Amino acid sequence: MKRMGMIFRAKANKALDRAEDPRETLDYSYQKQLELLQKVRRGVADVATSRKRLELQLNQLQGQSAKLEDQGRKALALGREDLAREALTRRSALQQQVTDLETQHQTLQGEEEKLTLAAQRLQAKVDAFRTKKETIKATYTAAQAQTRIGEAFSGISEEMGDVGLAIQRAEDKTAQLQARAGAIDELMASGALDDPSGMAKDDITAELDRLSGGSDVELELQRMKAELAGGPSAGKQAIESGQGGEAQPSPQQDQPRFDKQ
Repeated sequence: MKRMGMIFRAKANKALDRAEDPRETLDYSYQKQLELLQKVRRGVADVATSRKRLELQLNQLQGQSAKLEDQGRKALALGREDLAREALTRRSALQQQVTDLETQHQTLQGEEEKLTLAAQRLQAKVDAFRTKKETIKATYTAAQAQTRIGEAFSGISEEMGDVGLAIQRAEDKTAQLQARAGAIDELMASGALDDPSGMAKDDITAELDRLSGGSDVELELQRMKAELAGGPSAGKQAIESGQGGEAQPSPQQDQPRFDKQ
């Protein structure tokens, strides 16, 4: 079970490593940092709001304390010492609340300053991380493109490998068809294969046809020469003599002709 678990974790790690894109991971980390910075800023705003509320309460209590002090003086001036004592007693209670609120205000003010400083530091780190993130992403993209170009030039990429295999298969099939066509031509020329259409001829038949065609040309040439020399009847006689044997020269052909100027 331990071995199976280790194999499963190893394969899962390999699959995750293959599926992981460093650029996406950096973008996700940057997003989490922005969320943290937002939370810190929200905390600063909450502390500042509490501090402001305490300041309002302090102002209100201080106003009431000043009012009680003024009332005590007026009561004492009118000879109402009892009212003056009551006013001063209430003022003393209010003064204790003012002291407590001032302590809380100082504490909140200190927390606000700490959170503000932390937010500024975090903002600086986020900005630095963003710059580094974009630099790493650009470097990774350039390296990836360079690797793909190198693989394409060297032919070891998957796409170029498929193209190379297709070209190799096409060349093999072409060579096979050429070899088959050449073999069929040789067999038909040697007479080992018959042509069902009857158009193919062996070497002897082709030679006889060539000689026969040459003889017909020679006879036609003799007829034309005879016509030019002695007229149509001579041409016919030349053809008949050529068919029966070698043509005999006629006296008219041997005598030179002189045209009158």
